[in-house]
Amino acid sequence: MTAMSDAVDTAEDATVRQTCPFVAVDLFCGAGGLTVGLRQAGFKVLGAVEIAGLAGDAYELNHPEVRLWRGDIRAVDPGEMMAVLGIAPGELDLLAGCPPCQGFSTMRTHRKSASVTDPRNDLVGEFARFADAMRPRALMMENVPGLASDERLDIMLARLERTGYKLSHRVLDAGDYGVPQRRRRLVVLGALSGLVPFAPAASRRSTVREAIGSLPPAGSSGDALHDHGEQRSAAVNTIIRDIPHDGGGRRSLGKNRQLACHRRNQGWYDVYGRMAWDEPAPTITSGCINPSKGRFLHPVQDRAITLREAALLQTFPADYDFPLDKGKYRVADLIGNALPPAFVASQAQMVAARLVSADTELVGTSDSGSRKAGRGARPR
Repeated sequence: MTAMSDAVDTAEDATVRQTCPFVAVDLFCGAGGLTVGLRQAGFKVLGAVEIAGLAGDAYELNHPEVRLWRGDIRAVDPGEMMAVLGIAPGELDLLAGCPPCQGFSTMRTHRKSASVTDPRNDLVGEFARFADAMRPRALMMENVPGLASDERLDIMLARLERTGYKLSHRVLDAGDYGVPQRRRRLVVLGALSGLVPFAPAASRRSTVREAIGSLPPAGSSGDALHDHGEQRSAAVNTIIRDIPHDGGGRRSLGKNRQLACHRRNQGWYDVYGRMAWDEPAPTITSGCINPSKGRFLHPVQDRAITLREAALLQTFPADYDFPLDKGKYRVADLIGNALPPAFVASQAQMVAARLVSADTELVGTSDSGSRKAGRGARPR
C-alpha cells in the first residue's frame, strides 16, 4: 500500500469516489494537475480556464472532454461559462483553482523582487469574482506559502466569508499526502454548508525509488518524455560522474573541483546534487531537468532526471502526455509549475465528504425532493 492510499483510501473515501456525483470547474488549470487530482477524488470537471498556450495544449491533449476557455481569465464571463456548461448559480459543486503564484514565491522574495509589484498577484481576486457569480457549494484554492502573508488573501477570504462561505487555510507539505517530494503549499478549503477539514497525513512518505525506480533505461524506452537526452560539456559530465550515488552532493568533491561559478558563491548547495533513492525528492521546479538548478541528478545514473521521471515525482499518471514541439525545457516548466495530483486528490476527497454530508443532512427535509431533482438535471 502506498503512502497516498494510506492517507486517503479509507473504505468511506472509496465509497465517496465510487458514488460521487459532484461537478467542478478548474480555474488557472495549467497542464492539468489539479483536474487529474479532482477526477481521482471523484469529481467530474466540466470547464477550465488557462491563458498560456502550451499549458492549454497539454490540458486539451489529456482532457478533451473538458470545455477549455483559452485566454485571460479577466475576459471570461462566469455567466456565459455557466450557460455553455448548462448550469445555474448554485448548481456547481466545487470551484477550484491555483492563481499564478510566481509573484508570491519565496524565490522572488529572496531576489528582492517585491511580490506586491507583480500584476499576476491581483488574479487572486478573479477566484472570488467567479465564486460570487457561480455560487458553488464548495471552494478549493491552492498556492505557494508566500500568499499566506499577503493582504490579497485576507481580502479574498473576507469577501467570500461575507457571502456565506466557511473557510480555513493552512500551509501543508505535499510529501505528507503521497507525493514523493518535499513541497509546501497553501491550501484554502471551504463550503457554504460548513468548514471542510484538511486531509489527515499519511503514516509514511513515498520515495524516489517508489516513483521512478522501475522505469526502463532512459534513451531507448520508446517514451519521448524519457528519451530526450541531454548535452553537457566533458568537464561537467566528469563532475556528475564523480558525485557519490544515492544522495551525494558536489561539496564531497572538494573545493578545487567545484565549477568556478560555485567557488565564487556560497549557498545553493543542492546544485549538482543527486536525489536519494529512499527519501522524497526535493521540490520539483521548472528547472527539474537541469542539475544546475537544484538536486535534480538521478540517484545512480550520471544524468539529470528526465521529464517522465519529473512528472512521476509530481504524481502525474504514467501515460500523461506533454507536447514536446516547443522543446523539453518548456515542458519542464509545465511539470514544475503543476499541482501534484495526489495532493489535490487527498484534499478534494475531504471536500467530497463534506458535500455528501450536506446532502445527507437534507434527506427528510421539506426541500430534499427539489434539491435532488435540481442535481439530477445537471450535466454528467
